[in-house]
Amino acid sequence: MFRVMVDHVGTSLQIRSVALVRRLDLDLNRIVLAWVGLASFFCGLRAAFPASQVQAAGIDLHALAPYVFVIGAPVAALLFTAALFPSGALHSQPQIRLARYGRWRTLDCVSARTLPFYGATGIMASLLLGMLINVPVRTGEFLVAVPALGADAPSWFRVLFYAMMADVTVMSSLYAVAFVMALRNVPSFPRFLVMVWMFDLLAQVSIAQAATHLVDLPADIAAPLQSLLVGNLKKVGISLVLWLPYLLLSDRVNLTYRRRVRA
Repeated sequence: MFRVMVDHVGTSLQIRSVALVRRLDLDLNRIVLAWVGLASFFCGLRAAFPASQVQAAGIDLHALAPYVFVIGAPVAALLFTAALFPSGALHSQPQIRLARYGRWRTLDCVSARTLPFYGATGIMASLLLGMLINVPVRTGEFLVAVPALGADAPSWFRVLFYAMMADVTVMSSLYAVAFVMALRNVPSFPRFLVMVWMFDLLAQVSIAQAATHLVDLPADIAAPLQSLLVGNLKKVGISLVLWLPYLLLSDRVNLTYRRRVRA
């Protein structure tokens, strides 16, 4: 009886994950529109109501300009990657194998697609959704922690603002690319995601080191900055611990992205 219940729950989750992944693939344009609308609203609020006295309250075109990149970069990255890897297209495997642990039997692309655990469904759907949600989460944390940039902002704040803006812009774009690669079953997705994680860790450490050399950095800016960087480091570390073994050992991942099954 218990096994029947477990099988039923597993089947139900699989059906839901299939529906979720299919909906994400079909609704990429709607996702982009929703992101642009929400991000524009909150970025406008950030520019109009800065959290410190770096600039006077009120919308400043100089303050709004950087947020164009924060909003537009992940959109451009997602749409470009979606055009580069069309849905249903066949992709060649990388020439050099990096995930060598275990004994595997290689399949051709047609045989791989006929197996029931092929595709970015099941547990993979959770990773897929997590990468997509990471874009608004990282952007929201940036908007809360870093005040808007005014025309008369001091030099130390300009350095800090552009460093943090570059971080959220680049990392959001990279996670958007990884999301589409996973969604479209691109073989190089697992190694690309690991590269993104490594780059993310390096970026947080580099910004933290650079911030220690800024002169006259106020405590009300340093505290949320430290909290943001530490939080980003923790999230990446947790992602590595949770998902790296899955990316290496999962039968679904090995079938979908490496076209192989256990020998």
